[in-house]
Amino acid sequence: MRTMTIVGIAGSLRRGSYNAALLRAASELSPAGITIDQQSIRGIPLYDGDVEDELGVPSVVEELKDRIAASSGLLIVTPEYNSSMPGVLKNALDWLSRPDADVARVFGGRPVALMGATPGRLGTALSQAAWLPVLRALGTRPWWGPRLLVGGASKALDADGRLVDQRVREELRAFMAGFAEFVGG
Repeated sequence: MRTMTIVGIAGSLRRGSYNAALLRAASELSPAGITIDQQSIRGIPLYDGDVEDELGVPSVVEELKDRIAASSGLLIVTPEYNSSMPGVLKNALDWLSRPDADVARVFGGRPVALMGATPGRLGTALSQAAWLPVLRALGTRPWWGPRLLVGGASKALDADGRLVDQRVREELRAFMAGFAEFVGG
């Protein structure tokens, strides 16, 4: 397998984010030759078309767009808020798709995987499903491998944000190996 860089984005701003911790674990458990470029959506302002018209796309967004465009794939680690996607992450993708002319460069045909963690029992199934129309609209190439839905995140991760649930660790290791194969295939 060739060396590949996958941009990973955790969709939460909380310092103790379960999804940021899951992203760190994904980086740790990725197969050899895979680098996870962990990025933050902190600092991305609320999308406002007037701001875009007057000032253009914010530099924090342009930098993230360039990283995604240069990567082999995108890993979105999404919380589930009120049975759907988190607004801050959707807002980030709305900015990342601006201007329209950049959508193909940033997202077009890009391999994308979704995973997520939540304190609830059912994991992030509804959030992941809510992302599918967005990923389709952006022209990505979603990976349809086994889903990673981490429920009970407060038990799967310790107080320092380390993934301690051995079953979830093995699922994550297999998930990352499958996504790496998809990206490199």
